[in-house]
Amino acid sequence: MISLLRFSVPTIIMMIFTSIYSMVDGIFVSRFVGADAISATNIVYPVIYLIIGLGTMFGAGGSAVIAQKMGEGRLQEACEDLSLLTLLALGAALLVSLIGFAALRPILQLMGANTRLYPYCRDYFAVNLLGFPAYMLQLIFQSYFVAAGRPKLGLYSAVFAGITNALLDYVFIVWFHMGISGAALATMIGYLIPAITGLIFFFRNRAGLCFRRPRLRGAVILHTMTNGSSEMVTNLATGIIFLVINTVTLNVMGEDGLAAISMILYCQTLFTAIYMGFASGVAPIVSYNYGEKNIVKLQQIFRLCLRFILIASLVMTLLPFFSAKLIVAVFTQPGTPVYDIALRGFLLFSIGYLFAGINIFSSSFFTALSNGKVSAIISFARTFAFILPALLILPYQIGGDGIWLAIPIAEALCLFLSCYFLKTQKSRYHY
Repeated sequence: MISLLRFSVPTIIMMIFTSIYSMVDGIFVSRFVGADAISATNIVYPVIYLIIGLGTMFGAGGSAVIAQKMGEGRLQEACEDLSLLTLLALGAALLVSLIGFAALRPILQLMGANTRLYPYCRDYFAVNLLGFPAYMLQLIFQSYFVAAGRPKLGLYSAVFAGITNALLDYVFIVWFHMGISGAALATMIGYLIPAITGLIFFFRNRAGLCFRRPRLRGAVILHTMTNGSSEMVTNLATGIIFLVINTVTLNVMGEDGLAAISMILYCQTLFTAIYMGFASGVAPIVSYNYGEKNIVKLQQIFRLCLRFILIASLVMTLLPFFSAKLIVAVFTQPGTPVYDIALRGFLLFSIGYLFAGINIFSSSFFTALSNGKVSAIISFARTFAFILPALLILPYQIGGDGIWLAIPIAEALCLFLSCYFLKTQKSRYHY
């Protein structure tokens, strides 16, 4: 367990700090700009999840390919693949940014930006588009640092980025009164720190995993994309679900409801960071031992992972029931309509944390075993197939509570699917 945590804890902390500096944006925007501004950030997030999806696809899928080759003793090929995948990921981010600027207004209107919210959405989205390439590098390097055996480097750069972002949020929003644009600019500068750190490290790490002249291997690109498809599906589906949540919430609870759910979704990124960070941290270890055909070690890792996830799930479910009032009060003043809606919503929404851990781990585990198909099925079911019907039915039957309960119900249904695949695939991988 200690050896496993040595790799996973830095990634967990890194994910937590990444989530925290996302939350800091929400806190400053909500407190110093207003409820409409935080609603606008939620409207923009479906497009941001496109970049997250591409980044996690190249990161998780690519690190599995790279770590497996390193486990097989093919370091030269692993370095060439690292360079190729980094260039492809960066090119994808640049393309999304260009398309975003060319069609900014239609995209935001499609996302649900009404006349009241559009100015906030425009200002926030435009600055984020500039930061997408750096954000892409940050996302892929989180996984590649672990594959290179340097998870603490990702941790330190993420912590520094988070602190920088928090300080700049205060400077830009409170001192310079830049509003929601200041929050986006602070985030963009934060992206640059892990991005530049990764570029310097992989250019100089000549004794291990490093940048070398890339070789175009179609099989590597296809394997990366298919193997990381579950992560891509997860985030694209999450973006679509964000769009549906925004639309349904505006219809059922209005702008105050949208502001409240925006706050809860900011909190969700922090609470699920434990699961995401652990899954990302252990994935290269699983891939390495799978490539090395070390079945005994793979079985030990699997058992330890399950033990950690079960304990974490219990803790993460109970924690909100003791801290909900404090957490919601950080975003908005007690006694306001937004506060009352958010507090009730947070308590109902938190039930889903009991089931989310095993679902997130299962999807990542099968990605690490190069079984992108099973991983994608779990991710798609968890983030889209089960949630969408719940969102389209429950709120119109039981009101606002249906929005908060849709995701916990989806997580509970997906738990059965995850357990099914973990049981049926055991004879194939011998974990």
